[in-house]
Amino acid sequence: MTITAGIDIGTGAVKTVLFRVEGDKSEWLAKRNDRIRQRDPFKLAEQSYNELLEEAGIKGADVDYVATTGEGESLAFHTGHFYSMTTHARGAIFLNPDARGVLDIGALHGRAIRCDERGKVEQYKMTSQCASGSGQFLENIARYLGIAQDEIGALSQQADNPEVVSSICAVLAETDVINMVSRGISAPNILKGIHISMAGRLAKLLKSIGARDGVVLATGGLALDEGLMTTLNESVKEQKMTVQALNHPDSPFAGAIGAALWGAFRHEKLARLGEQRVAA
Repeated sequence: MTITAGIDIGTGAVKTVLFRVEGDKSEWLAKRNDRIRQRDPFKLAEQSYNELLEEAGIKGADVDYVATTGEGESLAFHTGHFYSMTTHARGAIFLNPDARGVLDIGALHGRAIRCDERGKVEQYKMTSQCASGSGQFLENIARYLGIAQDEIGALSQQADNPEVVSSICAVLAETDVINMVSRGISAPNILKGIHISMAGRLAKLLKSIGARDGVVLATGGLALDEGLMTTLNESVKEQKMTVQALNHPDSPFAGAIGAALWGAFRHEKLARLGEQRVAA
């Protein structure tokens, strides 16, 4: 039996999970999702980890492997680090075993990943950081419109005449939105237009890696934006793809989940190698 932690330090939040792994069985013990909000992400990660252990009733000495991903490589107490594409792929397979594609929609970028049934990455592609198809951009627009972030999806689905944002640059796109507001365009039509623009780019990412059919699981902070998910499925149909884009209530935790599970795999592999050396 292995107890392993996964810590995903992103741009906007720190996700922390705790697992007990025995053979092919993985039991989720606890989870936390903490917004960074101008705090030191490494101090927040340590605090979140300690509170997670307390919540689960587990001592730090009982954790066999602390795996990080995202920006967590410099975390002082981690055991090992895994690249985000591999952790999101593995986490996606845990959340939805039918997934063969992953769309990680984070605070600064979107990333499409094609993987096999084990979560092994076969191909991936990422948007540029300055693209207006990011969580941070959408959060800025929501703040400008005076609406809460969790209202975005529902408002987008109320649109009756969406105004599409065409600018790739986030700064220019925000200027477009300011102009729309001055022209009296409603918040639902602005948000739906932004979703159309974002979904079109994300669908092209999926097509570029050959993920043209089957289940694609959305992960990352924007995975729970139902307005974006609805628009994404509309966009893949327009591009004549038979992809079914789905999300999961725990989609934001996919990177941390994958880190924890890959950490358990690495720990068990190293343990077996150690046993073989002793036996020799």
